[in-house]
Amino acid sequence: MTATEPGAWWRHAAIYQVYPRSFADGDGDGTGDLAGVRARLPYLAALGVDAVWFTPWYASPLADGGYDVADYRAIDPRFGTLEDAEALIRDALALGIRTIVDVVPNHVSVQHRWFQEALAAGPGSPERARFWFRPGKGPGGDTPPTRWVSDFSGGTWTRTTNPDGTPGEWYLHLFSPEQPDLNWDHPDVRREHEEILRFWFDRGAAGIRIDSAALLVKDPALPEVPATPGPGEHPHVDRDELHDIYRSWRAIASSYPDERILVGEVWLPDVERFTRFLRPDEMHTAFNFDFMARPWDAKELRESIRTTLEVHAPVGATPTWVLSNHDVTRPVTRYGRADSSFAFARKRFGTPTDLARGTRRARAAALLVGALPGAMYVYQGDELGLPEVEDLPRELIEDPMHFRSGGVDPGRDGCRVPLPWTRTGVSLGFGPDDGAAPWLPQPADWGERSVEAQSEDPASMLTLYRELLRVRREQAALAEGDLQWLDLGDDVVAFRRGSRLACVVNLGGGAVAAPAGATALLASGPLTPDGGVPTDTAAWFRL
Repeated sequence: MTATEPGAWWRHAAIYQVYPRSFADGDGDGTGDLAGVRARLPYLAALGVDAVWFTPWYASPLADGGYDVADYRAIDPRFGTLEDAEALIRDALALGIRTIVDVVPNHVSVQHRWFQEALAAGPGSPERARFWFRPGKGPGGDTPPTRWVSDFSGGTWTRTTNPDGTPGEWYLHLFSPEQPDLNWDHPDVRREHEEILRFWFDRGAAGIRIDSAALLVKDPALPEVPATPGPGEHPHVDRDELHDIYRSWRAIASSYPDERILVGEVWLPDVERFTRFLRPDEMHTAFNFDFMARPWDAKELRESIRTTLEVHAPVGATPTWVLSNHDVTRPVTRYGRADSSFAFARKRFGTPTDLARGTRRARAAALLVGALPGAMYVYQGDELGLPEVEDLPRELIEDPMHFRSGGVDPGRDGCRVPLPWTRTGVSLGFGPDDGAAPWLPQPADWGERSVEAQSEDPASMLTLYRELLRVRREQAALAEGDLQWLDLGDDVVAFRRGSRLACVVNLGGGAVAAPAGATALLASGPLTPDGGVPTDTAAWFRL
């Protein structure tokens, strides 16, 4: 299937990620909402995106930014109503923008009806069988059932309290205690999620993004994690049984006349195991975290691109190219650091960065991902070149990663600060001027980074993204042409798409000559007088 065949829009899509709480505030309460997104749909259409992926908009206590879902069939009142979501999906589609919704199958909120029923029912009950309740070890059951380590630091078990006040069973949560893990061996869990998919597909959603997709299935014996687990041997990551789940989901997606897509969040270092999720009867695409985490280094980026294309080809899957998301340090900050790679374990307060250098590199990286075969994702605000906000008052940080690290990890709220839309105003246009302050404070200089300010500036990041997405749509080679590497030096990432277009990204110290006879189509920064590509600059050329 090629990118031009009906139903294959996702193979070359530009997909924009909306974090609803921070995109736009329609009712003035300081929290972004669906009314705010609906009002800004013309902005997204003008930007040139094909689809919008919404992080969870469901009813939730927001213990983890909405990834603790209390009800999949209800919109959180802070964001709006189910009718608002249905209208948003329709309005977006009328502008040519499809909608992808987030599903979090590994866990639910402690406020979810099932978990509340499980707590009330007690040990050994059918209600508790939908989760991982277990007695503790040792005298009095005071030791957790396993020593598994949470993705949010710390342990993975929390003890309940019996009605009489005595300590009860423990329950498993790979993330925070507010997010109890579901037991995917239980038929109720599988049936419920299949119905959730149909619920949103029936309302016009074009796709489902699957959170923590490799974590659902656990070894029922709950063994400790081996020192070096072999393929499929980890007790709670990448279990072989996962693939039956996604085959059933793919069958549901394929049952619709205009096939809906499955997009997996799959963090796996083993590329062969990663590719298994992308077989023709499983997911359509999965996020390419390897590329996102690589440093600004030509060898590293070439290796990631080459490996990505090689592992996707045998299963006919579409690669995705991601620079950041709602969990990851923003590119202009990350690329300005001495270590420009990304790893959660290395996030610390006070890490220095050179924003001017990071911005040049982020502009070049945008052209790089836009020229690669496959789909590209844009996290809200990256098209404005927003930096990570690293001086949020500690008392305003809400991210559980910060607290569970003992305050060492700054958390992820720095990339979730509400967007600036106008140069001035109480919230820089995020909400009405007579409304409440944004739920996280915006830096004082963000007015000049706003949509209003950048729309008037031909050299702005926003103008670059608009041009990038326009040219990307117009150039058939960027949708259909094979990638062929060009050798322009060790510090250069360069390739042809088809026979008529080339991308050159210079990560070295001196300017690089353009390919012979080439004409520049678009550049991330000024080229040299003779048309060469300076350091930390990318350009597209017509050959």
